[in-house]
Amino acid sequence: MTDRPRSPRTVDAWVAGCGWLFAALALVALPLLDTGDDEVLLELPGSIGWWLVLVTVTAQALVLSRARSAPRPVLLTVAAIPVLLAVAGPGAVYGLTGIATILAVFLVTLALSLPDLRTLLPVVAASVVLGETINAVRSTSTEIPAALGSALLQAVGVVGLPFVIALAVAARREARTAHRGEEQALVRERDALVQAAVADERTAMARELHDIAAHHMSGIAIMSAAIALQIDTDPEAAKRSVQQVREQSTAVLDDLRRLVGLLRSDDGEATRSVETLSALRELVASRREAGLTLELRLPEQAGPHGRRLTDDVGPLAQLVAYRMVQEALANAVMHAPGAACIVEIANSGDRAILVRVVNGPPEQPVDRERSTSGFGLLGMRERAALVGADLAYGSTVDGGWEVRLTLPTETGRPPRTTTDPHPGDLA
Repeated sequence: MTDRPRSPRTVDAWVAGCGWLFAALALVALPLLDTGDDEVLLELPGSIGWWLVLVTVTAQALVLSRARSAPRPVLLTVAAIPVLLAVAGPGAVYGLTGIATILAVFLVTLALSLPDLRTLLPVVAASVVLGETINAVRSTSTEIPAALGSALLQAVGVVGLPFVIALAVAARREARTAHRGEEQALVRERDALVQAAVADERTAMARELHDIAAHHMSGIAIMSAAIALQIDTDPEAAKRSVQQVREQSTAVLDDLRRLVGLLRSDDGEATRSVETLSALRELVASRREAGLTLELRLPEQAGPHGRRLTDDVGPLAQLVAYRMVQEALANAVMHAPGAACIVEIANSGDRAILVRVVNGPPEQPVDRERSTSGFGLLGMRERAALVGADLAYGSTVDGGWEVRLTLPTETGRPPRTTTDPHPGDLA
């Protein structure tokens, strides 16, 4: 729990009170000091001169307590009161009246601008010079030129010194305020970047709707076709396929609920784990269980120091590669049913790895107008561009289809752009 900052008026009152206390203590203590100098006559406590000085410093303190409420009249009044004392009761302790003037100059400098001070401080300095000169001439019979010279030096200390100190304090305060403003601006900028990143992530999540649906629905389509063949010849196998259809349907609903929950929540966290290249085995296994003929080719410990090729690929890039394989397999089921597929990860050189999905030609002609929205390959291209990967795809010599994703490693080359899609090849 932090204390509330004190108001300027409270601070001024404390400063004025401390200044008065110091002057009063000095007024009591100084006459008790025996200097042995007959030319220095200190007013004894209780004398008329002593009371005049006490009344003067008290009046200055009362006026000083409003320094920043009315800075101009306060400063002029605090500086003018000692002149009256010099006329009415000059003495050796006259210098104690300079304490309030010093404090007034300091506080008013913090409150006013430099243009205002340019006209105000010379008047204050003139008042100090006038009061010091009158006091010196009347109390010690000093010649006017000598008294004037001493008064000028006194004015430098009473007006000039607190003015310079106040300027330094004000400059430091302004620098601290500017630094605080910069920190707040950085925080706002960081928050804006976070919000932009969240918006981008939600846009990417929206694309996940297509990926999730394509992944699960293609499996459901394969199993539904198998059920049609098994229902008469192998009822038990048909029941198992129905159970798999149910599991796939439940899975897609759960995934869609998670994703929609993320899109609708301002602070929601993902409950769905991030897929990486190491999860391709599970993906391939699930596709094989669904009836797809699929071969997975993974590299051995081919990297330096026994590291795997995929160890230097960032998590976002691995997610992009996983989604590319998932989408390519879904397209293979849709456009080349019954065709064998190959998923391969290999060293591409130039600090990059190659993720490749190839499927053979369809066993029977397929209507390419069916479900050709074009969002599949478009999503691949956008994801590849997000991580600086190189995406290429097109027909193979035997009439199949190939998708190639070249992923830069964490220490790889600068981001590259994706290739333009082949006309009519969007799937």
